[in-house]
Amino acid sequence: MKKQALLFIVILAFSIIIGNYHPTIASSVGKETLTMITSPDYPPYEFYETKGGERKIVGFDIDIANYLQKELGFKLNITQSDFNGLIPALQANRADFVMAGMTPTPERRKSVDFSIIYYEARDTIVASKSSNLTKPEDLSGKTVGVQLGTIQEQNAKQISQKVANIKLKQLNKVPEIIQEIKAGRIDAAIVEDAVALGFVKANPDLEFNVIPSLEDATGSAIAFPKGSQLVEPFNNVLRKMKNNGELEKLSKKWFSATPIESTLPTSSPEETTGLNLDFRRIIPEIPFILRGIPLTLSFTLSSVFLGLFWGTALSFFKISGIKFLGWFANIYTSIFRGTPLLLQLSLVYFATPQLTGYDISAFQAGVFTFTLNSGAYMSETIRGGIQAVDKGQFEAAMSMGISYPMMMWDIILHQALNNILPALVNETIGLLKDSSLVATIGVVEILRSAQIVGANKYIYFEPFLFAGLIYYVLVMGLSFGASSLERKLRRSD
Repeated sequence: MKKQALLFIVILAFSIIIGNYHPTIASSVGKETLTMITSPDYPPYEFYETKGGERKIVGFDIDIANYLQKELGFKLNITQSDFNGLIPALQANRADFVMAGMTPTPERRKSVDFSIIYYEARDTIVASKSSNLTKPEDLSGKTVGVQLGTIQEQNAKQISQKVANIKLKQLNKVPEIIQEIKAGRIDAAIVEDAVALGFVKANPDLEFNVIPSLEDATGSAIAFPKGSQLVEPFNNVLRKMKNNGELEKLSKKWFSATPIESTLPTSSPEETTGLNLDFRRIIPEIPFILRGIPLTLSFTLSSVFLGLFWGTALSFFKISGIKFLGWFANIYTSIFRGTPLLLQLSLVYFATPQLTGYDISAFQAGVFTFTLNSGAYMSETIRGGIQAVDKGQFEAAMSMGISYPMMMWDIILHQALNNILPALVNETIGLLKDSSLVATIGVVEILRSAQIVGANKYIYFEPFLFAGLIYYVLVMGLSFGASSLERKLRRSD
């Protein structure tokens, strides 16, 4: 009897375990962690929580992603990029899905798969209050700003086919578009209603008017790589969220006026004339911007250090007298000096996983690209410095039987350094400022931090001017350090 009872208990326990077991999405795709990529400069969909230096991405899409994580049992890893880099990131297998207020257009469907629509938004015309640009027909003969790669850009193109003489101006970020309106370079912009609300409240001289829905206009959906196994499980959860009211609850949380108004100044139109700079608004966000300094410095110094070694090697190739090495170094230099740095960075970051299978991080891609690029420039500087050394130094060293490597290291390079140090400092300063380009692949350095604060606060100039001050202080520090080193080298001579 005891054995039978024990057997019964074991069977019952096993049944309970099996009955409560639900296979997770992670087990179905062989991954415990799913990576979501977004563009966190689009409040209230996704943006950085910046108070006290916090670097947490929050927003409507993030709450939905967290609900999906809870329901499907996977660990969520969130990365970021510019909006126009989101689909390339999926195609490069850098992420499992995209949530960024993205609309499933026919063109995008050729490259990625989409979930069902989880939120329907409306497009608006944002313009100065005195412009009377309230309907699509009013845009005839006007310049209209749109964010590059968005559904608003596509809808604006449709409008331009129906309304004559509309000139479109594509920019990377909505804050830049708003500033173009205020500067008078464009007449209006087409922006999503929830985003337009925030900017209009922050700029009382602007207004927005809803555009009647286009026939093929839809809302936001989740994007996946082609053939992804995640589509159906995600759709099941999204349908559940619609049925149980969770989506409506989150919509009220993020798209009501309350959360937006809480971050906006209380000002009148008369107070907003001119630039109306108020640095008090960014005081709580200063720690967030300052956290970009160590990353910028580590990126710059790593690139300079590695670039110096690579540039020295290339310069030796050029003066070696070996035709193949000289040919290689010259072709290499011409390629990296003759193509844009941003193009090189994009190729390294997006192409490396597809070509090699190695998932290179944004920081690694930045350091690697800048090393290759700076090496090309430094090679010419170092070559010129070596060739500027008096030939008698070479002859004297050779007559004393000093080996070529020891001669170059102990005698020639030491003298050449005095000649090329100012040029190397200029290259370092250039790398420091160009480091802002890594923001395009998701690295939150100084300038990207300022952009995030500006997007969250619906302001533009204050965070950028503060970032400019930081760059100036860093450049002056590098210049002072280089001057001290130059004086020390001269005394040692």
